[in-house]
Amino acid sequence: MSGCRDWLAHLVLGLGAALFLLPIWLAFCAATLDPAAIDRGELSLVPRLDHLGVFLEVLRHGGPGVGPVWRMLAVSAAMALAIALGKIAISILSAYAVVFFRFPFRRTAFWIIFVTLMLPVEVRIIPTYAVMADLHFIDTFQGLTVPLIASATATLLFRQTFVAIPDELLEAARMDGAGPLRFLWDVVLPVSAANLAALFVILFVYGWNQYLWPLLAATSPRLDTVVIGIVKMIGIDTSTEWNKVMATAVLALVPPVLVVVGLQRWFVKGLTEGEK
Repeated sequence: MSGCRDWLAHLVLGLGAALFLLPIWLAFCAATLDPAAIDRGELSLVPRLDHLGVFLEVLRHGGPGVGPVWRMLAVSAAMALAIALGKIAISILSAYAVVFFRFPFRRTAFWIIFVTLMLPVEVRIIPTYAVMADLHFIDTFQGLTVPLIASATATLLFRQTFVAIPDELLEAARMDGAGPLRFLWDVVLPVSAANLAALFVILFVYGWNQYLWPLLAATSPRLDTVVIGIVKMIGIDTSTEWNKVMATAVLALVPPVLVVVGLQRWFVKGLTEGEK
């Protein structure tokens, strides 16, 4: 009976994986077809290996209306790294202050941070843009990243992890003469390593997939992210070279997939053992 359940579970997982991979495989195959064939809807599940050079072509030269894809990938990677690392750094410090320091209105400060979860980017997009314009951050890398660095979600998750740290560890650190920064570096961060990895994966993918804010904050082609580049490659007045669009879309999947696969063990551990 147990073997039957295992077989059924593996079957369901296999079907789920196939449904997830099918659109990606279809995009890969479409990248190797002629644009005219795609316009006619003549898609194939078998790639044309003699047309794999389209990936190298878009990497080097880009497509209609955009520059080289390698540059857009670099901008997206830099933006995602800055957002992920910035969110983690600020969230760790804010959660650390809320949990381990005693100051007036400490709980009020935490709840104010928590309430900001109810304000999505779309709601505060106009005042955020106005602030960035006053700081002359529009059309700069700082303008792409700074408004997206603060994270109430990460602060909440780190707070839950820090609350679970035994008080005995704090008292032992004080008896050894460790100050707040030493306690943070030697005790809190090692305990939170799995959560750090899990949050880094989530926040990297979050930063990589940003579309609305980069569309508003950056008008220069040198700051085009790969997501913006894909949209620009889809022609409105002219015929779209769908093979290059599909090739760019497939290339855009590679960096976040590498991050997820590389940190998979820590990612799962952070999600399942974060409060143990």
